[in-house]
Amino acid sequence: MAPESSRPGTDRGSAAADFALVSPLLVLVFLAVVQLAVAIHVRDTLVASAAEGARTAAAADQTLPDGVAKARSLIRTALSATYAGDVQARYVTEGGARLVEVRVRAPLPLIGMVGPAGQLVVTAHALVEGP
Repeated sequence: MAPESSRPGTDRGSAAADFALVSPLLVLVFLAVVQLAVAIHVRDTLVASAAEGARTAAAADQTLPDGVAKARSLIRTALSATYAGDVQARYVTEGGARLVEVRVRAPLPLIGMVGPAGQLVVTAHALVEGP
């Protein structure tokens, strides 16, 4: 008679071992995808806020500090005050056109929403209204 371990269908307990080996890898991949989604969300929010700040500052009846205040307000509302710390606006000329440039420097989220300062820089431009 053949020993029990050599008979087909005697892989009892192998599912638990397989799960124990594979599940940490699946969890790691899942967390990496979630973290990438968080980083992309932060970047897109900063770009949209900077663009809105540039459009506000470029309006005929607005100033650069108005655009900075608008961008900071949107960033604070969507993310947190940590990301709204370094927002700058200035006038630039490109191709003969006068533009407002709003630049936001913020931490790049590496673990959740925490990260080193000054790693993510986004810039937005808007055409200045009027003369």
